[in-house]
Amino acid sequence: MAGLHTSLRPQPPSSAANHHSFTAKLLLLLTLLPLTLALFAFLLQWRGGGVDDPISRWSPDESHKFPGMDSSPLATVGHSVSHSSDCSTLLGHSTASFPYFRDWKFKFDADLKPKICITTSTSASLEQILPWMFYHKVIGVSTFFLFVEGKAASPSVSKVLESIPGVKVVYRTKELEEQQAKSRIWNETWLSSFFYKPCNYELFVKQSLNMEMAIVMAREAGMEWILHLDTDELIHPAGAREYSLRQLLLDVPRNVDMVVFPNYESSVERDDIKDPFTEVSMFKKNYDHLTKDTYFGMYKESTRGNPNYFLTYGNGKSIARVQDHLRPNGAHRWHNYMKTPNEIKLEEAAVLHYTYAKFSDLTSRRDRCGCKPTKEDVKRCFMLEFDRAAFIIASTATEEEMLNWYREHVVWTDKTINLKLSRKGILTRIYAPMTIIQGLRESGIFRTIIASAQESLSKDKFLASIESSNSSVKAADAGSTVLHRSRKIGRDRESQSTARKVLETTTPYIFLEEAVPPLSPPGMDGGLTIES
Repeated sequence: MAGLHTSLRPQPPSSAANHHSFTAKLLLLLTLLPLTLALFAFLLQWRGGGVDDPISRWSPDESHKFPGMDSSPLATVGHSVSHSSDCSTLLGHSTASFPYFRDWKFKFDADLKPKICITTSTSASLEQILPWMFYHKVIGVSTFFLFVEGKAASPSVSKVLESIPGVKVVYRTKELEEQQAKSRIWNETWLSSFFYKPCNYELFVKQSLNMEMAIVMAREAGMEWILHLDTDELIHPAGAREYSLRQLLLDVPRNVDMVVFPNYESSVERDDIKDPFTEVSMFKKNYDHLTKDTYFGMYKESTRGNPNYFLTYGNGKSIARVQDHLRPNGAHRWHNYMKTPNEIKLEEAAVLHYTYAKFSDLTSRRDRCGCKPTKEDVKRCFMLEFDRAAFIIASTATEEEMLNWYREHVVWTDKTINLKLSRKGILTRIYAPMTIIQGLRESGIFRTIIASAQESLSKDKFLASIESSNSSVKAADAGSTVLHRSRKIGRDRESQSTARKVLETTTPYIFLEEAVPPLSPPGMDGGLTIES
C-alpha cells in the first residue's frame, strides 16, 4: 500500500516537458532572427531612409572609378540622359551588367592618367572591332587610331567607328600611300628587307608605316603611352592592384621607355567557336612565364606535332612612352633614333592572342593572299611555318579534310593532356576578358552605338555618303594600282627603284638594325627563329 500511495502522489515536471519548452523557444528564436536580419538589410538598402547606399558612392563623379569607364561611347548615345538616371535607363536594360557602379558614364574630358592610345591596322567587321575596342576602354585605354581598309572601311562600319569619341579613323587611300612613300622609315634600311613581298610581309610594312603616323597623332593628342595591337589580341593586365592597364603603367618607373607584354596563345577546345572573346578561356603561356625545365620538359606534349610551341608568333607586343625620336621597330616593338630604349618585360601581364580560334580563320587567311599553295611560294608570303602549312591545307584540301586537319593541329580535345599541361602551368584559364566583354554585350551597348550612328544621319545623307564613299574607293583603287603593286608586291621593281633613288638624294639611308618580325618561340635547340 505504501508503494501504491507513493505512486499516486503529484510528480514534479518531467525532463521531457523541459526539453519541449526549450525546443519551442529555440524555434521561435530561429524564426525571428532571419526576419530581423532581413528587415535590417532592407533598411540599409532603402535610399530614402537616410542611410547611404555604399554602391552609390561609386559614381563617375567620384575619384574611384572603374578603369576606363570614362571613355565609353555612352557619352555620345545618352544625349538626353540625366546624371540621376541609372544603368538600366541608360542602356535600355532591366539589369545592369556591372552592378557595382551607379550612373556610370564615359567622359572623354576626364583627366585620365596616364593617357593611353592603341593603334591598329584592320579590315575586320564591327562584330570583332567593337568588343575589342570597348574591352580596352574598360581597362583604361582612351584613344584609338584605326587604319582601316576592306570591310572596316565600308560606310556601314566606318560611320559607326567615327561616331565613337576618342576614335580616329584613317582610310587607306592613294593620298595616304603617297604620303607614306615619302616617310622616313620607308627610306631606311631596317625595314627594307620586308619590301617587295606579298601577304604577311606587305601587312608588316603597312603596320610599320601606320605606326609611324600614329606616333605623330599620339603626340598631337597628348598621349603618354602608345600600343600597337591587332584586333584579335587583348591586353591582360595581370599583376596590377586592379584589373587596369592604367594602374599597371602607373607603377612603371619613370626611366622605363618600353614595356613588353609576353603573348599567350588561345587554345580552343571546340571546332565550332563563333565568338572567341566570349567562348575561349584556355591559353598557352609564353615561355617567358615558364621555367626552362617546364618549357622544354613538356615541349613535345605542348606542340602536338606542330612546327613550334606556338602556332604563330611568340615574341609578344610592346607599349612605349610617347617621346621625342620614337619610331616603330616592326609591328611587335618600338625603338628610338637617339638612344637604346630602357625596356622591361612584365612577369604576369600578357597579350592574349586569339589565333586560328575559329575554323573560318583558315579560309579567311587563304582568301587574303594570292600565293600559290606550294612549299616554295608560301615562303614569299608568310613568315611563320604554321601559317604556311595552314595556307596550303586551306588551298588544296576539301572542307572535311580541312576540318580534320584543324581538329588535329589546333583544337585541344584530349582532356588528359589538357589536365597534365594545366597542372604543369603551361595551360591556364583566364576568365576576366570574356566576363567583361559578355557583360558589355548583355548591356546592349554595341546595339546602342550602332543604332545611334545610323540615326545621326538622315536617310538622304546616309545614302549620299555611301555613294560618295564607293566612288572614292573606286577612284583610289584605279589611281593607286601601279603604286600598290610596285611598292608593296614588287611587280614593277624598276620604276619603284627609280623612285627610291630620287628620295635618297634628299633623305639618305640611316643604318639601323632590322625590324623585329613575328618570331616563333624557342625550339628544342633553344633558338628564337623565323623561317626564311
